[in-house]
Amino acid sequence: MARQPLVARRAEELLGSSVVATSPVAGGDIATATRLRLSSGQTALMKTLPHAPEGFFEAEVAGLAWLDEVEGGVPVPEVLAAASDCVILAWVEPGSKTPVEAAATFGQQLAATHAAGADGWGLDHDGFIGRLPLPNRTAGSWAEFYAVRRVLPYLKLARDRGAIADSDAAAVEAVVGRLTDLLPDEAPARLHGDLWNGNCLWGQDGVIHVIDPAAYGGHREVDLAMLHLFGLTHLPRVVAAYDEVAPLAEGWEDRLGVHQLFPLLVHACMFGGGYGARAGTIAARYT
Repeated sequence: MARQPLVARRAEELLGSSVVATSPVAGGDIATATRLRLSSGQTALMKTLPHAPEGFFEAEVAGLAWLDEVEGGVPVPEVLAAASDCVILAWVEPGSKTPVEAAATFGQQLAATHAAGADGWGLDHDGFIGRLPLPNRTAGSWAEFYAVRRVLPYLKLARDRGAIADSDAAAVEAVVGRLTDLLPDEAPARLHGDLWNGNCLWGQDGVIHVIDPAAYGGHREVDLAMLHLFGLTHLPRVVAAYDEVAPLAEGWEDRLGVHQLFPLLVHACMFGGGYGARAGTIAARYT
């Protein structure tokens, strides 16, 4: 490991300890990730984003803290320091993705996190999904919140960016009109909010750690829908263990597509490609 002077100096300002070496970490789409070796012998991950949107890293730290409150919930890395332009986390040493036991434990932990609940549908502050603002102002029901805070804002943005065809957008709008009938009545769950496989780190300690939350109070099927949308090693075992702890409502598998509309629209806004068309195809199943 070499030493990047600017990154090391910023980390030292925040940590109050020396950085011996640094090395780049691949995989970040938004922020620049750097591995730090500290004089204490500890290893850390520093994420930096110059001119980050206001509240960007603060929202991440708040989300990690909210998830970390849950005893027996999903593990999150310790926050060592944070500022408006960066966050420094304890390093999670990557391990094998093969242990079925880790997947089962993760399912149980995710059920515990969800069961910890939230004060309402939404959160007391807005957040981010990728670099996009994530409105979290509370609503009176999940159907209302999912419509006006999740699906419709990103549908509009996707349209404005030419990332979804009119016919696909119409199919999504038709589903929004049916959300009250489609979605079961459950209490708000404590969601990670952006639970795709890239935010699930299989640690060398045999534990799956979660990172980069877009946390809020929502329907627990949202996290499960995102895991199914982008895949996760041993996902059937995760779900089976989850269901043993907190049985899922009848028909949950048939509703996965409804809760996948939001992440698909976010991806359409951010990346274009075929995500808008995919959202339209899934929406058409429910109309």
